[in-house]
Amino acid sequence: MSEDKLRLGGMALPNGVLVHGPSAWACAIRHPDGSLEVVSARKRFRASRVTSPLLRGPARIAEALALLPQVKRKLPAARLPMESPRVIAMIVGTAAVVKGVRDSGRLKAPAQELLSSLLSIAPAAFALRGSELAAYHGAEHISIGTYEHGERAEREHERCGSHLLGPLLATTAIGNTLAARAPAHLRTPARLGAQLLAVAASTEIFGWMVRNPDKRLARALAKPGHELQHRVATSEPTPEQIEVAEAALAACLELERA
Repeated sequence: MSEDKLRLGGMALPNGVLVHGPSAWACAIRHPDGSLEVVSARKRFRASRVTSPLLRGPARIAEALALLPQVKRKLPAARLPMESPRVIAMIVGTAAVVKGVRDSGRLKAPAQELLSSLLSIAPAAFALRGSELAAYHGAEHISIGTYEHGERAEREHERCGSHLLGPLLATTAIGNTLAARAPAHLRTPARLGAQLLAVAASTEIFGWMVRNPDKRLARALAKPGHELQHRVATSEPTPEQIEVAEAALAACLELERA
């Protein structure tokens, strides 16, 4: 990516695309009648101000999540992925299955935690597979990648959050295995601490992967996320969906440069 290009992130919605930069965000959606609506605003919370290695990873996730209430207030017709009743039902069902796996005692702790971590991504995969959301995810990647590289990009992007999958599965499994050894009355806070450390470690590893894409270890860690993007999380968007993503990108860049 050229040094004069802004580092952008994004999020696909079932009916549009959210693009955010260092200090601003913009969201574009397609209404059922075919019309396009775009809104933009400044960020209220900026993770770039957090410098602690322990906190900056969770802060980046918090920054992205903090945008969602802003988006809904300024653009009520925007549909968020977690608003789907099917996705909510899947989350509840997956939580029950994960609890059953942990309570069964049939597996050793490391295998138990790895299986639980794998099961925990099922709702996201379920929400994306074969949906408008997957197509808008592809449109988001194409628009941001094309801006960054100066030529038509693919629907898989090297900085997609799916690349956190490999590091997060590993660090979560290790952290929860260690937390399970804590005394019973400390197990819940130990698990919470393990989750925080797993997110912090994963985002630091992810940053290293982005800076060192040619390293064999970086390619190995990125493989699960790339396969998830290619096979489940993205699909080829229509020109109309790319138009939506490009509208969000243009609005975000305009506000960043204002």
